[in-house]
Amino acid sequence: MKILIVEDEIFPALHLESVVEALGCTVVGIAPDKATALRLAEESAADLAIVDLNLRDGLTGPELAREIAERYGTKVLFLTANPAQASLDFEGAVGIVDKPFDDTAVARALERIRKVAGGR
Repeated sequence: MKILIVEDEIFPALHLESVVEALGCTVVGIAPDKATALRLAEESAADLAIVDLNLRDGLTGPELAREIAERYGTKVLFLTANPAQASLDFEGAVGIVDKPFDDTAVARALERIRKVAGGR
């Protein structure tokens, strides 16, 4: 599974990258803001974007997530300290993991997404 990480804080982003790669996924890039995320989404054909809500350019994560899902068919998993601000009301939104996250929560979410994608 190819994954785009959309997170503006570098240390959590790098930790998430190592967790995702340890689970056998490929990270296609880390984006700190909406413009970078849209560029990487277009270039990479990521299967999944893990999206924080508050990015370098403000509270752009919810709008960005919807746009990535609609434009590119990329599934979206929100990773946020403010889960009430995340909306799962669009096709492609697959869940929310609370921040600060633990590796197990990310692993469970990715396994669930893989099962759904595999038709199980």
